[in-house]
Amino acid sequence: MKKIFLYILAGSLCFAACKKDDEVETFVEPEDINVRNSYDEQAIQKFMDNNYLDTQGNIKAFTSDAADDNEKKLSELNPQKLPSGVIYIKRTGAQPEDTTPPSTGVAIEDSTQIRTMMRANYYLATDVDGNVSLGNAGVLLNTIDGNGSPTTDPMFYYVKKSVKTSVGQSDSNYYEIKGLKEGLKYFTGFENLLNESSYNLQGVIIVPSKAAFARNANYYNLQNASFVFSFQIYGAKHRPSAQQ
Repeated sequence: MKKIFLYILAGSLCFAACKKDDEVETFVEPEDINVRNSYDEQAIQKFMDNNYLDTQGNIKAFTSDAADDNEKKLSELNPQKLPSGVIYIKRTGAQPEDTTPPSTGVAIEDSTQIRTMMRANYYLATDVDGNVSLGNAGVLLNTIDGNGSPTTDPMFYYVKKSVKTSVGQSDSNYYEIKGLKEGLKYFTGFENLLNESSYNLQGVIIVPSKAAFARNANYYNLQNASFVFSFQIYGAKHRPSAQQ
């Protein structure tokens, strides 16, 4: 009887050990907002070290292929970090003043209506077993790989007053990503590119969660998410009163 008991005990311990080894550690959102902000900062830096821009300004991950060995990391493209934590990268040769002949760009302010080609992804920065990184990308908007046509005033950039009223949310922070609007002010838009014009993305804006929705309720249910935008402003103009 004693031997049987010992065999059962040994088997139980072995099963428990195997189960522990097989378990995949999952990420638990930290209670301390400062820890969340630290994860975002570390993960965004790693993202900028692991990615580059192709000839049209698309963000691409480095591979083991030698073809991208001479590409510059995003972190080597003179990224500018604002006090809010927003990072923007202006792509040389893709701004209105870089065209032939040069074009006078249109300043982008809070009241500016924009028509844009854009890829907007969201990420959750996680720490799993000491590895801090941005998780898999989720798609907020993608006109580049989608229908290939520019869109005007995406809701996360500007939401009409009528929408806020009908949904019962008067606070634009429920819809708009303030960090995107902040970053766009450092770019100028083209005045009126044709919709069928080939895109040449002007740059990148990276918004950590603290400059987006942080832990606040929002239309997209994206608390704690950081955002990466690559875009070209096809048209920028004062927003008509009917579109406000």
